[in-house]
Amino acid sequence: MVFNSIDFLIFFPIVCLVYFVIPKKVRYIWLLVASYYFYMSWNPSYAALIAISTVITYLSGIFIEKSDTKTKKNACVALSFIINIGILAVFKYGNFFLENVYSLTKALGITVREAHLDLLLPVGISFYTFQALSYTMDVYRKRIKPERNILRYALFVSFFPQLVAGPIERSENLLTQVQNVENIELFDKDRIRDGFMIMFYGFFQKLVIADRASIVVRQVYQHYTNYGAVEIILASVLFAFQIYCDFGGYSNIARGAAKVMGFDLMHNFKTPYMATSIKEFWRRWHISLTSWFTDYLYIPLGGNRKGQIRKYINILIVFGVSGLWHGASYNFIAWGLIHAIFQIAGDIKNRYIIKNRHDNEVLRILRIIGTFILTDFAWIFFASDRFMHAIHVIGQMFTGVKKASLLSLGLDEKMWGVLIVALILLVIVDILHDHKVSLMKFFRKQNVVVRYAMAIVLCYLTVLFGVYGVGYDASTFIYFQF
Repeated sequence: MVFNSIDFLIFFPIVCLVYFVIPKKVRYIWLLVASYYFYMSWNPSYAALIAISTVITYLSGIFIEKSDTKTKKNACVALSFIINIGILAVFKYGNFFLENVYSLTKALGITVREAHLDLLLPVGISFYTFQALSYTMDVYRKRIKPERNILRYALFVSFFPQLVAGPIERSENLLTQVQNVENIELFDKDRIRDGFMIMFYGFFQKLVIADRASIVVRQVYQHYTNYGAVEIILASVLFAFQIYCDFGGYSNIARGAAKVMGFDLMHNFKTPYMATSIKEFWRRWHISLTSWFTDYLYIPLGGNRKGQIRKYINILIVFGVSGLWHGASYNFIAWGLIHAIFQIAGDIKNRYIIKNRHDNEVLRILRIIGTFILTDFAWIFFASDRFMHAIHVIGQMFTGVKKASLLSLGLDEKMWGVLIVALILLVIVDILHDHKVSLMKFFRKQNVVVRYAMAIVLCYLTVLFGVYGVGYDASTFIYFQF
């Protein structure tokens, strides 16, 4: 069940209606049942894996608190990580490992039988695994006391709005809200209205921009030999907006849906393409994952506390692992390492080459454009099916001289017009947000007629100009594969 499906448009109102009328004491149980139903709509057997992860991390929290020595506490943490990362490794990286072993033995002249695991990648496994493991670490670091009610904890791990593509919530935020779900005001019209507006904007990003841009990206990247530099660059730029609106749209729908029910999820994006450096980009993009790797990998590795060389090695490790987290393929690893190299180069430039820089608005805009170009170059590896595909696309970008009409890229004149206008609106909204202008506050200040008119117009435009498959075959979100 995806957010942009008829199933969800039926499921979500039913969940909310029941949630608002049942006794407060059983609210969390209802949300837990709804969350497991939501997750099992893809494949019922997936529920076993999320249940195992839930039980292991739940028990680890209790054992950590009860352990009277640091050695025992460390053993609990290690066991929790080994089991959870082990499950993730088998399902997500098992075949990648076997393929590389087979290639290595073949190169060495050793004859072995090629093996393959007949396993489907459970949707969202990387997200809920990292969220559950963060709980183990937070209990270990005494940031939070272990939750004794396993059903409440299970809801924290499986809360359906952010279950399959984040944001990766911390126990200090989401679990605390789950523990106090009985105290959430039953019917707050302002909260519900704001939640739906955030959802509408997320649907606009996904249906109007991301799914429309994906048509061009798919056409050009699948048939890149038929196109020249202009078309490939255009498709690459559109992919940057596609993945932003696809993932950012999901996050907004998740945040809005949670807000309707009285939960506040963290912001996962803060106008990332307004960043003036790669380092700043990662403070704005997929914030929950960036902070997770910072807290639980970069800092334990030593962070920037052990000299510059060690700092750069740690950055390479973190971004390499981040790339691998996104997918069991060398193009994702390359994408992560490219970002690491860009960040290290930026740090060296700021430290040794350019000092005491005083920026004006023109230089700031130039740095935003430069950062976007670097980010977009790295996205080529993300958009490609494999590493060599990305290399060939880049090669065609620099050597291809073929010219094609915009109308040969999958969109007609009307669809191009809609996409261009939608992108202009997106950029305007991001510029306003980057300058601390809150459109939600502006919306709230309007009288009731204007507010409802704005909501209806946004909803109408999204429905009218959204991209839908044959028979309303809802497209999945990119990050569901991670």
